[in-house]
Amino acid sequence: MPSLDDVYRKFGEVSEAAQLLETQLGNILLLARGNEQDLFTAQNPELARRILDGINKSTLGQLLKQLHPVMGSEQDLERLLVEALDARNRLAHTYYREHNLRRNTEEGRAIMITDLESLHGTLIEAYRAALTLSGVDLDAVDIARPKRHLPIR
Repeated sequence: MPSLDDVYRKFGEVSEAAQLLETQLGNILLLARGNEQDLFTAQNPELARRILDGINKSTLGQLLKQLHPVMGSEQDLERLLVEALDARNRLAHTYYREHNLRRNTEEGRAIMITDLESLHGTLIEAYRAALTLSGVDLDAVDIARPKRHLPIR
């Protein structure tokens, strides 16, 4: 039966999936904005920084609204992304409140883990779709995982 540590670990894995999705959607938006502003041929570091900072400050819901014109009317992708937004918001804002005292019993923790696995599946499915939109097949990629922290800035 799952322990409370198992629940917390799985919650972290699901949170990571939400952040991976958010990052990938930000990357797609950055590419689109960079193309719109011709930032890949004509350098404008100040504008590039403003665009990147705006993307980084956006919530997942705001990113989806900004991406709508970029992605077009791909109904399946839009459905996946809306479901992922709902899953992420539920995870971040109501998950523990909904489960309340279930954390205190083995049976309750099992229910919590099952719920987290469902949320994780929703988020990973949307992440895979976003990667595919960028031309990346996650299943076909052999990833060499770094062994140390890699600074972003």
